[in-house]
Amino acid sequence: MRADLAVSYGDERLPRYTSYPTAPHFSPAIGGDTYAGWLAELPAGASASLYLHVPFCREMCWYCGCHTQIVRRDELIAAYQRTLRSEIVQVADTIGRRIKVEHIHFGGGTPTIMAPEAFAELMATMRQAFFVLPTAEIAVEIDPRTLTADMVEAMRLSGVNRASLGVQSFDPVVQRAINRVQSFEQTACVVDMLRRADIAGVNFDLIYGLPHQTVASCLDTVRRALALAPDRFSVFGYAHVPDFKKHQRMINEAVLPDGPARHDQACAIANALKEAGYVQIGLDHFARPDDSMAVAFEERTLRRNFQGYTTDKAEVLLGFGASAIGHLPQGYVQNEVQIGAYAQCIGAGRLATAKGYGLTDDDRLRADIIERIMCEFGADLGDICARHGAEPEAMLKSASRLKPLISDGVVRLDGDKLAVARDSRFLVRSVAAAFDAHLDPGKQLHSRAV
Repeated sequence: MRADLAVSYGDERLPRYTSYPTAPHFSPAIGGDTYAGWLAELPAGASASLYLHVPFCREMCWYCGCHTQIVRRDELIAAYQRTLRSEIVQVADTIGRRIKVEHIHFGGGTPTIMAPEAFAELMATMRQAFFVLPTAEIAVEIDPRTLTADMVEAMRLSGVNRASLGVQSFDPVVQRAINRVQSFEQTACVVDMLRRADIAGVNFDLIYGLPHQTVASCLDTVRRALALAPDRFSVFGYAHVPDFKKHQRMINEAVLPDGPARHDQACAIANALKEAGYVQIGLDHFARPDDSMAVAFEERTLRRNFQGYTTDKAEVLLGFGASAIGHLPQGYVQNEVQIGAYAQCIGAGRLATAKGYGLTDDDRLRADIIERIMCEFGADLGDICARHGAEPEAMLKSASRLKPLISDGVVRLDGDKLAVARDSRFLVRSVAAAFDAHLDPGKQLHSRAV
């Protein structure tokens, strides 16, 4: 990775491009009636993925950028689970048939904050409402500090086969600074419980750019994590946006690493994982060579959605829960963010859609280009434009942000084929942004490019 480019481009705030257009461009003009119409229009052979958002935690991690809240009363969690089940039935009834499902992902918050029997009931409702394939990937995000043996057993009986563990950092100084104290032993115990329950797919989430973090502490965290042999790593740069996430004000900005230090930490983590035999996938994922994600990357079938990189090929993503986002061929929809407003809609028998975005032909073209850049570090503009009835020359002409990237050696353009230079792949978001017709560089809505 070139440090000079990290300085030149790294401070810019850019989307992670888990969608295009990105969520800040969603509008309240798209509501429940529009969503109902889109659901009813789904093709007969369509398959779907399901995302369920559980917006509760026992305590707030100060780095968190998710829609979540602290809850002490289990009755609130139980009531929310009942609302989720009602929404699942409501959406399935609107579709009018049991659509095929290949992926299910529980996010949060802390999905495993539910009672084990409530989790099992939720899975049973989904299996009744949709045709969940026997080969479906069912993934759950886990906080190792609160997972119980009873929940692991409920997950096993419900068919869960992948777990994503929040690790972030094993450095106790960093952990105290972000209000997330989690020992290596706690994490190792959870990994052992999951594997004993035949939940074989284990992912770890790591973060760089946290307060007091150094290259040495990042490498120590990687060394400890490798001892537990997860199948995949997701490695994210901390996004400090205290104007949007008030709890981040608890973090002392004076001890946050600067741009060059973040760059060094990202490089050190990536190099250590690659030296350990993991394949770097896209912007921020690493997987064992025989993992399905590494295979998809090699075969150029990797996709990107709101969960990040994925092997999911479904064109429909149905989002359930407060703030959950869905993606259909016609566009995007997002539920009410506030739990009370969400529950009120579902309780009244209405879809909880608060805003969304209807895709244009130009959006679909740019979305395809951006996804290939994010997934493959390049794009065949001629091939993509041909599929959309467009001209690559016109697309390149509109991408004015591409010129300095080419001049700086970040991007190579061979005819209509675009490729990100190998030593500049950490700037893949900057390259994708060149094709973003909606980007407003003046708004600080996103995380730093590095």
